[in-house]
Amino acid sequence: HPCSTPCSFTLDATEMRLVHLDLKGAAPRVSYLEQVFPLLSQLGANGVLVEYEDMFPFKGELEILRSPYEDIERIQQLAEQHKLEVVPLVQTFGHVEFILKHEKYQHLREVERFPNSFNPHVPDTLALLKSILSQVIEKHRRSTWIHIGADEVFHLGEGMDSKNWMSHNKGDVGTMYLKHIKEVLNFLTAQYWGLRVLMWDDMLRKISVGALRGEGTGTALLAPVPGSSAAPTLCPSSMPFLTKYVESGFEAVWFASAFKGTTGPAQAWTPLSYHLKNHLSWLKVMQAVPRLAPLRLQGVVLTGWQRYDHYSVLCELLPVSIPSLAICLQTLVNGGFTEEAKRKVLDVLGLESVQLEQSTCEGRGAFPGVEIYHMVEQVNGHLKESILKALEEESAIKGWFSPYHRNRELDPCSPPCRLHDDWESFVRDLRAQLDRIYFPDTVEEWMEENVNPYLDQLRDLVRDYRAIIRLNGRPKAT
Repeated sequence: HPCSTPCSFTLDATEMRLVHLDLKGAAPRVSYLEQVFPLLSQLGANGVLVEYEDMFPFKGELEILRSPYEDIERIQQLAEQHKLEVVPLVQTFGHVEFILKHEKYQHLREVERFPNSFNPHVPDTLALLKSILSQVIEKHRRSTWIHIGADEVFHLGEGMDSKNWMSHNKGDVGTMYLKHIKEVLNFLTAQYWGLRVLMWDDMLRKISVGALRGEGTGTALLAPVPGSSAAPTLCPSSMPFLTKYVESGFEAVWFASAFKGTTGPAQAWTPLSYHLKNHLSWLKVMQAVPRLAPLRLQGVVLTGWQRYDHYSVLCELLPVSIPSLAICLQTLVNGGFTEEAKRKVLDVLGLESVQLEQSTCEGRGAFPGVEIYHMVEQVNGHLKESILKALEEESAIKGWFSPYHRNRELDPCSPPCRLHDDWESFVRDLRAQLDRIYFPDTVEEWMEENVNPYLDQLRDLVRDYRAIIRLNGRPKAT
């Protein structure tokens, strides 16, 4: 990899290292965050980017979006206790399925068929966003930053209102996008003095410098956050978007790396080497920023999506990705995954060694959720393989569940039965551990996606097997 060697660049003490906590339908219990927050601080984080989406206790006219998750104040107390700044993330343009799926808000869709993006031309859109932003900010009075999302505004420009606007204003999708962002930004800066704003930059990259300057988007209070789920392979000197942001009037920039949640929507196990390379590459890119004055680097977000969007399945659970998070944080702190960084990771997590290419850790571990880490490793590495082997191996079925045995004498302790009992016992323990960290709906979803598709096949076989034993009363062969 062209950027895999350590570099001397490190974030200084004034720059932010935010760990992204994506709560979309899989919010951990606050009792787990009580254990995680001191770990984040110890590893070098100084803030958390909290993406609530459908896990925020909205009230009043927004009651339909309400979640029973009432731990917002406790999260902030814990963060303050461990010197972590809380930055709330509120999607204001795309990725708003959790809002637009409701009949009450369907008229605000850009395209009637799709609930993912707002129609920016309907006055009710901005009114709704003001209400949502106000309720979230009201619960985060200590926060000095807010993230307005604004990425992946799919289908923008395809709605009839947008087509009419572009026709009448001789505009394009880019200027239409900026117009909406400017309205959101104007509300925030007018209503909440001094509040600084972050936004993902994927849509900005497609817009010309002239359009950005024309809308006056580049202000001291707004910072774009370039991100890439894949490690960027461009050399720092060939990062044209950085120069573009300088020319557009932006004074600050952030970057978004990834410690989990980017290698597949149903990924269960976090690839360590992949995410380390991602951070090493971004360190190379960060080196370019000091040469682009007056643009300055304000911070990095270590993203960790729990779902790709509102409707997708869960990807890696937070306890499973703690080793990756530790490696990535220490890489940023030390300017590379140095021996010092490695020692710190092993010491803090209570591990003996880390095998990056194999994405495994040696040692019992002493980090929050380590039991789940080891048990998911077993599920990921052995559950499917062992069950399919038992079901597919002709010798196993022929040896203990042949047509002859089904009518004669069956061994209640046959290999499939023993395998079934072992996995059922394991799964009970796993469920108990998951219940300590997650709410029941999350546990059920994870089991349904990662365990039941395989274990149910074995359950069916063993159920039939044992039913025949009971029916036959195990008569002796004649």
